[in-house]
Amino acid sequence: MILNTSYSRRGFLSLLGAGTASTLAGCASTVPGPQDTLISYRDGGGSVRRPEIVPAGDPDLDLMYGTVVDGGFVIPAIPYRQINPRYYRQRVVDPTGERPGTVVVDTPSRFLYLVEPGGSAMRYGVGIGRQGFAWSGDGVIQWRQKWPKWTPPNEMIARQPELAKYSADNGGMPPGLLNPLGARALYIFQNGEDTLYRLHGSPEWNSIGKAVSSGCVRLMNQDIIDLYDRVPNKARIVVWQ
Repeated sequence: MILNTSYSRRGFLSLLGAGTASTLAGCASTVPGPQDTLISYRDGGGSVRRPEIVPAGDPDLDLMYGTVVDGGFVIPAIPYRQINPRYYRQRVVDPTGERPGTVVVDTPSRFLYLVEPGGSAMRYGVGIGRQGFAWSGDGVIQWRQKWPKWTPPNEMIARQPELAKYSADNGGMPPGLLNPLGARALYIFQNGEDTLYRLHGSPEWNSIGKAVSSGCVRLMNQDIIDLYDRVPNKARIVVWQ
């Protein structure tokens, strides 16, 4: 079910500009069968896209997005049929031109790439918060954390006073299935300073491919665990706006 496509960076960007969605080989049929589900969705800009036809079940996807026991927590299976297939984790021809080990966040297209040797990249669908548009450029994944605490910034607490119980003075929100940072967090630094920009997991799988109200770059918990295990220490990260 892994999709490998060959395209130039120019062709890649032109496809994105046209709003073309990828269709996974082996995961779609041209005519809905009795076990197929026809879904429609809206892209990050709110435009209605052409419906995708997604099989009711796929063994590889069932395994990829199935229930995970990790760190004493049971992460529920993701109903991946309700997600646009373009955002499934998949290996693609690298469109970034960056050296292996580099993480690239394509903010407008809602993709994250981990560049691999040999011209390929692992691609993940992401959700982007408004804060995710506040920073771009080059940085380093300086720190990584499994099942992190979440400490909302003072500005967020000022807007949502009910979050004061999770302030730094109160020790933050403990790790768990409802924690906004999910199962993993990767902390981005630039010139030795914390950018406050994060790559993190999220229990809100339905936010993938969308711009949401808060947060940085979020992945499904199953995907952030996979990314965490692949990213080299002190990896370079590039964020496109």
